[in-house]
Amino acid sequence: MRKIVHLDMDAFYASVEQRDNPALRGQPVVVGGRPEGRGVVAAASYEARVFGVRSAMPMATALRLCPKLVIVRPDFNHYRAVSREVMEILRGCTPLVEPLSLDEAYLDVTRNAWDEPLARDVALRLKTQIVERTGLTASAGVAPNKFLAKIASGWRKPDGLTVIAPERVERFLQQLPVEALWGVGPVTAKKLHGAGIRTVVDVRSADPQRLRGLVGSLADWLVELSHGRDDREVCPDRPTRSVSEESTYPEDLVDAEVMRSEIEGMARAVAASLERKRLTARTVTIKVRYADFTTVTRSYTCEPPTRDPARLAERAAALLDRTEAARRPVRLLGAGAHGLVEDERMPAKVEEAVLI
Repeated sequence: MRKIVHLDMDAFYASVEQRDNPALRGQPVVVGGRPEGRGVVAAASYEARVFGVRSAMPMATALRLCPKLVIVRPDFNHYRAVSREVMEILRGCTPLVEPLSLDEAYLDVTRNAWDEPLARDVALRLKTQIVERTGLTASAGVAPNKFLAKIASGWRKPDGLTVIAPERVERFLQQLPVEALWGVGPVTAKKLHGAGIRTVVDVRSADPQRLRGLVGSLADWLVELSHGRDDREVCPDRPTRSVSEESTYPEDLVDAEVMRSEIEGMARAVAASLERKRLTARTVTIKVRYADFTTVTRSYTCEPPTRDPARLAERAAALLDRTEAARRPVRLLGAGAHGLVEDERMPAKVEEAVLI
């Protein structure tokens, strides 16, 4: 039986800002855009959450809920650097680390570098190391599989630790709403509620054909999860089919030169990831999402494959010129590399990229 830990940093962006600026500690802090524009909350401190402020909320709404809110502009490059520190700590325990984003990851600690027999003790040690080295707190969930570990990590935030031992799985499942199942968002939950399926255990007793009519091919997966079964492994070394970077901006970009600088920077970051992975790319792609949420992509393929930062940046900028970005406000930009080829000439490096 596996011992899985899901580790989730607490209010990551906001906590980094509070750590770096003592004047923000204890204050209701949000990271995001300006309220007079189309700014949204990217992260909210726990002091702000008391007022009902949440991520993805319009900043103007957040200010109405908490007039004394302190708004900090995001610094994603800095957050990425802190994330790399955290991931380095995790990999000191086990190579079986699967990052999900900048602030969360799965670990398989069935075997670990410390020979700790109890996953709870591993999680406690990781939490302690993170505090000591970064000054930030994390919440952890410990369980026999990924599904349960992820739910457990959010059970007692912030700075929490929840352990679901194998013998406690059924009791834990009995108290969960159907929304706790992966794949059940607001729309799917409404359909299930309409059919009288409101809890995780209700899924088990639902008529299979009716369930499939409600959620399609997702039905079999939900039934497995409703029994607490999840056989997915922690996968740190998936074959890399593409490498990409993208950012959603708190306020629309309207300056063509700013957009060009952003897309070139992303292309150079992609080049750095390719170098760390000893890969070259045949195809460069970009993604542009306009203010009205219309999304377009452009790509360019050529030989020989490359990972040269200047060439990738030049190609990405040329692709941007093939969009309406200079004439329409832009809320998201992304750059990526596809058609990857392993470069055997490069010596292997120990460090691994944290893909975002």
